[in-house]
Amino acid sequence: MLVRNTLALIALCLLTACANPLKGTGNLGVVIERNIGSIQIVQTSQRESISTVTGLGDLSHASVVFSRDGRYAYVFGRDGGLSKVDLLTDRIDQQIIQAGNSIGGAISQDGRYVAAQNYTPGGVKIFDANTLKLVHDIPATNQRGENSKVVGLADAPGHKFVFSLFEGGEIWVVDITDIKNPKIDKYPAGKQPYDGLITPDGRYYLAGLFGEDGLAMLDLWHPEKGTQRILKNYGRGEQKLPVYKMPHLRGWAIAAGEAYFPAIGRHELLVADTRQWKETGRVSLAGQPVFAIARPDARQIWVTFAFPDNGTVQVVDTESKRVIKTLQPGKAILHLEFTPRGENVWLSSRDENKIIIYDTQTFDVLKTLPASAPSGIFFTHRAAKIGF
Repeated sequence: MLVRNTLALIALCLLTACANPLKGTGNLGVVIERNIGSIQIVQTSQRESISTVTGLGDLSHASVVFSRDGRYAYVFGRDGGLSKVDLLTDRIDQQIIQAGNSIGGAISQDGRYVAAQNYTPGGVKIFDANTLKLVHDIPATNQRGENSKVVGLADAPGHKFVFSLFEGGEIWVVDITDIKNPKIDKYPAGKQPYDGLITPDGRYYLAGLFGEDGLAMLDLWHPEKGTQRILKNYGRGEQKLPVYKMPHLRGWAIAAGEAYFPAIGRHELLVADTRQWKETGRVSLAGQPVFAIARPDARQIWVTFAFPDNGTVQVVDTESKRVIKTLQPGKAILHLEFTPRGENVWLSSRDENKIIIYDTQTFDVLKTLPASAPSGIFFTHRAAKIGF
């Protein structure tokens, strides 16, 4: 009887291993299926979908960060949901509703804490990354004592989070070295910061301003200098076009010592030197840019657009600063993501329910994958990068 039970156990283990074979996490990623509250777990090397995880709530403006080892995806839903998804077992590990309206989050430098930025109520909540237990709640209260929407949340070196207050017009830096007593420093930013990014080296935090021209920049090496206004003369006195969708500075268009910013209400990318933060050029585009994302080798910038040009993608060469390719991948191209070394790029076509995978050298379509109203695409190599 003992031998029989042992053999049965071995057989069960073998069947389980076959059904769920061992795999690493370095070539995994997730695709948001916004209309049905699910994510697809994908493999970038084989260019295939391997599973679907459902029950994630309202993903109409979802974003994702990853644990240090790339095993867990933390999915931030628009309904305030925060879900910790195990990419190896294809299931939800932990799930909470932490706010009424949320638009994203970040993970701390050491991977111990996950922070969510919220619209309703405004503020930032910090959770234990293992258990999703709340460890600190930071209300975002502006100078008039009103709650402010939080945007542009990013992790920073030195166990810090940085974010902007839309109504409050400030940039806050939160040091969580002592998680029980975080230290908060506040800096004036300008009128209505709508998004923010931190440079790949973690030094500069920049906030785009919806209410006025220019950007606010905080040097995190020398925060005592306060914020500086850069590119403040860009567009001054010019009539902006109607804005159908806000550009996303988190597109990480920083390449070869220059930053490529999508310009609000304009058909241009603004180029600035990242040492002096002076304008060095402009790139004319087919429409209003939303995302401008640098290929990992910094040679190309891929740009997506707001309605009515959101079926177009343009590729900018960073050496000539010219558009070298215009593509029509599908209807409502919302997001894109490069594979870790940039040989492929994945694009989501919301209105055609598909993912399109391009070769970034030849611009050939390598494969299309079905997906239900896909939007954000996030690969696990983000786990090793600052500000992702």
